[in-house]
Amino acid sequence: MATTAAGRVVVTVQHPAHVHFFRNAIDELEDRGYDVRVFAREKDVTEALLEAYGIEYERLAGSAESPLELAKVQATYEYRLLKRVRRLNPDVMLAIGEPAVAHASAAVDGHSVLFTDTEHATLSNALALPFADLVCTPRAFWDDRGSSHYTYPGYHELAYLHPDRFSPDPSVLADLEPTVETGLPAATDGGAASGAESVGPGGATATAGDESLVVLRLISWTAAHDIGQEGMAGVERLVADLEREEATVLVSAEGDLPPALADRRIDLAPDRMHDLLAHADLFLGESATMAIESAVLGTPSLYVSDLDAGVLEELQTRYGLIRRLERDAEPSRVAATARELLAIDDSTWRERRRTLLDETIDTTEFVVNTVERVSDA
Repeated sequence: MATTAAGRVVVTVQHPAHVHFFRNAIDELEDRGYDVRVFAREKDVTEALLEAYGIEYERLAGSAESPLELAKVQATYEYRLLKRVRRLNPDVMLAIGEPAVAHASAAVDGHSVLFTDTEHATLSNALALPFADLVCTPRAFWDDRGSSHYTYPGYHELAYLHPDRFSPDPSVLADLEPTVETGLPAATDGGAASGAESVGPGGATATAGDESLVVLRLISWTAAHDIGQEGMAGVERLVADLEREEATVLVSAEGDLPPALADRRIDLAPDRMHDLLAHADLFLGESATMAIESAVLGTPSLYVSDLDAGVLEELQTRYGLIRRLERDAEPSRVAATARELLAIDDSTWRERRRTLLDETIDTTEFVVNTVERVSDA
């Protein structure tokens, strides 16, 4: 099968965050004449996001709920991807820490480019990175991958949340199903939240009043690099403590919630979550990705987990946009830290975000330029 004038690119996605990372690059590469083919594995809202952004894709494998299932799904994924790659003969193959891409690229005359920012994904890193033609990581990545390792000043999340790529929509609260329990304002005819407005930490319009808006994220711990880990303890106590301090807590969760928290679950389209994070006064939770997303948006982030990474350390020590606590931190300590962050003036968070943006790049531009450089080599 002949390639297009610009070349053919294969992109694989196995997680919702991968959709966000590649979606702008896919558009730009297609605008430049590349034939881009996207392959996916079912994981949480991955397919919903691909469809929301109008990205054509083929699903190669389903989801997995255990390590054994994950091994079977990965084997199926690799086999099916290899068959398609042999037929397509791509010039470049892109993925985030994906062993299948690194292995399949050996069967064709193409270049595999793997992006990663997760040092603790030790198994997938060991299976994938040594076989990749190029490994691209943020500068904060702790590991040295040798001569094929290329670093850049930025984060995965700046591929889609850089201000050149994203403007928060202040109507996001109107997209949530209003309930008495959440305390969310009703929508006006114009779609924005009703009531007086003020500028929130990330620069978006926030609802005025005494209550702070806290987004709490709980994850399922079924990703390959999460297996064996556990989540936060005492979540009900934590929420009750924050609400006693007049905070509105909205919960985003991959699994079931305790009955006491069920009425706080967010009913929001997955492609609108970043609008909500930009609107929030604080992000609190177990998801490293959402913690970083909040930070680059200028929303203070309290990350509660034993899993660490160079990018998290940099966002805490260099920019002061993330605070980290261990997974078994007492709920009272987590709540006290949350209140401490909420008490910091909004202008401080905006200034810290400005410093970050001055010292980092648009990651999508880096991805596109890397494809062009590799395909011309």
